[in-house]
This record gives sequence, structure tokens and C-alpha cells, in this order.
Amino acid sequence: MLDTAFVSYVTVMSITPGPNNLLLASSGVNFGLRRTLPMLFGISAGCALQLVLTTSLLAAILNWATVLRFPLAVIGCAYLLWLSWKLFNAASPASKQQAQPMRFVSGALFQAVNPKAWLMAINVAILFTPRTGASLSHTLWVIAGFTLLNFPCVMVWAILGDRLRDALRVAWKLRLFNGVMAGLMALTAAWLLFDEWRAAFA
Repeated sequence: MLDTAFVSYVTVMSITPGPNNLLLASSGVNFGLRRTLPMLFGISAGCALQLVLTTSLLAAILNWATVLRFPLAVIGCAYLLWLSWKLFNAASPASKQQAQPMRFVSGALFQAVNPKAWLMAINVAILFTPRTGASLSHTLWVIAGFTLLNFPCVMVWAILGDRLRDALRVAWKLRLFNGVMAGLMALTAAWLLFDEWRAAFA
């Protein structure tokens, strides 16, 4: 029911660097895999919910996205820059008891301002829903397939962060890692914002 193009698109979009994956890797380093799991499940659930909305309300979502896409991108990228700043100023390993990883609900709600997640959900709905309208069973197949492909892809980043944790126990190494991840997230935000600005005003 789900073809190779669907598997390829969802896998590539899910596993390539983006706000979710950078946050998961950073959380894995700073808090470990076990404490990152609620955020991981929240992100996956939030992405699935986006797909439910876009496949069931495609016409309305597309009209809404046309009007609000750029303002949403600005809000989302500003939030990413704020998260980058928080990550850059993350505490040393000795004081990690006071810090908390993102929880399930926060991970799910973050998708509302994640431009890459919206792009992925809207594209899946457009590309893999029949033009004549999808049946309920087809929509459920798409959502289930998306979730089954997306979850292990984003989990790779949390596991990667967890595996790096022991190597980054030294304060300066953790600070350097957090700085690099914060910089990558800030660059991601700037790139996404520039791309949206160019599409909106070019």
C-alpha cells in the first residue's frame, strides 16, 4: 500500500538534521536516553498529529498555510534561536540534576512551530494522498507508515547523543558540544527563515 517513494521521502526527511534531531541529540548528551524518551515520544506523536491534520483537512490547511506560513516560520525560527541560546548556556555535567529535558507534551507541541515538521507533513499529505480524496483506510496506512518510519529515524539522534555522553563528561568538552549544537540549530533557524522569506517575497 505504501510505495518506495513514500518510504524514501519519510526516511530521508526524518533522519536528516533538523530542529527535532538536534534537540534529541543534545538531550541525549545532557540527560541520557532514558530521560530523553518522553521528548522522543512527544516529537513522534506531534509529527503524527500534524499528518492527521494535514491529510484530513488538506484543502483548509493549504489555504491556512498560504496565509500564515511566513508568520509561523518567523515564530518557529525565533523559538529555535531561543532554544539555541539556552543550549549554548547549558550547565556543566555536575549541575545536571537541576536541569530538565523536554517532556512528552512539550515535544509534541514543539511541532506546531517546527517549520521542517510542517513541510514534511504537508508534503506527505500532498504527495501520497490520492487526488480524488483518500479513503479512511488509506489515510490510516499513510499515518501508520509515517509514524513507523519517523520514530526510529529520530530515535537514532537520541541514541547518538546518549552514546556521546560518557565522552563529554569533561566540562569543556560538553560546553564545546553544546556550543556546536547550538550553532547548528541557529544556522538551521536562519536557513529556514531565509528560505521562507525568499519564497514569500521573491
